[in-house]
Amino acid sequence: MTSRRAFLLGLGTALLATPAFARMTRFRRLFNGRNLDGWTPLGDANWSVENGVIRADRGGFSFLVSRESYRDFELRVEFRVSHDANSGIFIRCSDPARITASNAYEVNIYDTRPDPTYGTGAIVDVASVSPMPRAGDRWNVMTIRAAADVLSVAMNGVTTVDAVRNTAHREGPVALQYGAGQVMFRRVDIRSLQG
Repeated sequence: MTSRRAFLLGLGTALLATPAFARMTRFRRLFNGRNLDGWTPLGDANWSVENGVIRADRGGFSFLVSRESYRDFELRVEFRVSHDANSGIFIRCSDPARITASNAYEVNIYDTRPDPTYGTGAIVDVASVSPMPRAGDRWNVMTIRAAADVLSVAMNGVTTVDAVRNTAHREGPVALQYGAGQVMFRRVDIRSLQG
């Protein structure tokens, strides 16, 4: 091995061992699988935890809001909804007591949205999706990345929104939405992208 190659290998190993890299690469669970500790219910949905899954199937528009705020992160969520569900994942919520698509980014989970432009996989009023993926009646994985003013979304490994630049909302909690149908979340993991 040449000395240059050995140096580069050593440098790469040293960088991987830094605390900043470790913080950037480790996912942390926001949902512990047992109860709603760390979340604040907002609205009147019948949120519950059964067999390691957060569930709601009754009530009006409601949210589970994380108690912590996040700025630059990657969020990975496993969810299952009925074909007629209206749900979503809101990020960088600037007013955690009154969450809307105008004071947060709403990553939609809504297969039957009358205008599918901002249906499942889109960021409502920010980035449309075409073709719209379907989430109903199966487990799905949604990955949302927010790094400074760049946002991207993938569902089941397929990018639905890619590198949209938007500076409207910089930091805030994450919120899981219930609007209609049956909504289930079994994993909600986050990792910081800040060094």
